[in-house]
Amino acid sequence: MERVRRPLGAHVLFESGDLDEARERVARVFCPHRLDALGPGFGARHHHLPGGRVSLNYIEYGARTRIAPGELGSFYLVQIPLEGGAEIRNGAARYVSDSGCAAVLNPHLPTEMVWEEGTRQVLLQIDRRAMMAHLATALGGPSDRPLTFAGPLDLRGAAGAQLRRLVLWMVGEADGRGDGAGPVGGMMAQALEGTLLAGLLDAAPHDHAPALARMRHAPRPRHLRAAEGFMAAHLDRAITLEEVAQAAGVTPRALQLVFRAERGTTPLGFWRDLRLQRAHNDLVAARGSVTEVALRWGFQHFGRFSEAYRAKFGLNPRETLRTGRFG
Repeated sequence: MERVRRPLGAHVLFESGDLDEARERVARVFCPHRLDALGPGFGARHHHLPGGRVSLNYIEYGARTRIAPGELGSFYLVQIPLEGGAEIRNGAARYVSDSGCAAVLNPHLPTEMVWEEGTRQVLLQIDRRAMMAHLATALGGPSDRPLTFAGPLDLRGAAGAQLRRLVLWMVGEADGRGDGAGPVGGMMAQALEGTLLAGLLDAAPHDHAPALARMRHAPRPRHLRAAEGFMAAHLDRAITLEEVAQAAGVTPRALQLVFRAERGTTPLGFWRDLRLQRAHNDLVAARGSVTEVALRWGFQHFGRFSEAYRAKFGLNPRETLRTGRFG
């Protein structure tokens, strides 16, 4: 294959002109499948960056190629063409994916594809259980049926274009580091994966869209207001999830679900952010030393306070205090 710069270049799994080898190597990451070259010049390349809930992949085939995995089983698959395109069959849905529309493959429906000669794609492999758990959080409870995407994902519309930019940004971050590691790690990686799942639900047509729309336009639940009021009144002392749930009149689990759906965080994460904001206000106004401000708002471990503060505001507490005094 031509030696050119390709996405996820630090994460090469294989490059081969052998059909059997390509089939076996791709199956290790995805699932067993039929792979047939429908024209001359077959060659395959696969780059793979694993993640917690979402893995990034780059695959290219030199020849026109048929890929028939049947049901994917354990994962959803989003295919974003960079060059070329593919004829897609996923269940009853049949369409062509190209630079203007991605393919979204459901794990519980049979899949067959024909990639055009020279097709190059970035693929998101999304854990099925993680996708359903994210959906349950957005709905405020588990669904009684699998999430089923319908047809292609328009990459020209606002939501689709935004999702594509995020995916390619993550690919670019991985390429920019060039050290064989992922683009980000820890909590930031989890947040990015969550954003990808949310972006897919926003951008792609699916059978749960009406229910999600109703959730987004519903008034803020009474128990959410009660929980937020309780936390705002107790920013200067330690509280537990059970205390907040009792004040709101719901179970801890129900409270976690509503905060995930309405606020995109946990109840105690919301409470911590409120305290960080109060600490920030005091530092900007120079109302005491960093230690005094941290203790005032219930932060006993100064190292963790500084780390959380930097993650939220982009600078450390001492820098904020110095800027407040002399800015």
